[in-house]
Amino acid sequence: MHSGEERLYLDYVAGRERWLGQIAYRLCGNRHQAEDLVQQVLVDLYAHWSKATRATTLDAYVRRMVVHAWLRETRRPWFRRVRTYPELIDGAHTGPDVGLRLDLMGALAQLTPRQRAVLVLRFWDGLPIAETAAVLRCSEGTVKSQTSRSLAALRRLLPDYAQPEPALMPGEPTQEGS
Repeated sequence: MHSGEERLYLDYVAGRERWLGQIAYRLCGNRHQAEDLVQQVLVDLYAHWSKATRATTLDAYVRRMVVHAWLRETRRPWFRRVRTYPELIDGAHTGPDVGLRLDLMGALAQLTPRQRAVLVLRFWDGLPIAETAAVLRCSEGTVKSQTSRSLAALRRLLPDYAQPEPALMPGEPTQEGS
């Protein structure tokens, strides 16, 4: 890589390192694993910088790199043996919602890696279904079904936080009548 490209890479990393760390943490649920993941992605990004800069959207390309690097990690044998516990980044989060946040992180840790990735991309990162499908390299229908299954699993894991089913309007058919 020549010096001009290296400068662009360094500027990009300086501006996006925190963002990458947030994505990695949401996926991993562990600060140390997230830092390792970001470092690995930055090494890979450096090696493939010229290809990455040809992408339509560099941020989308790098987000995909983070998600796929994490999914690869989850397939390694050590990942299945080592259980991490949810944590709050440096104790920065305090207040009444800290219990909810810990409960959510713990529940997310119990989902499959792809289910967790779908929820993180859709609801934390706010990506639309089409972009989520592009990041995960799957169909939009797969994203929809994974989202539905993942939310159902969260409801089972967090029954105290699940919202009650909406009441039927008068005249609506019940399950027995439909």
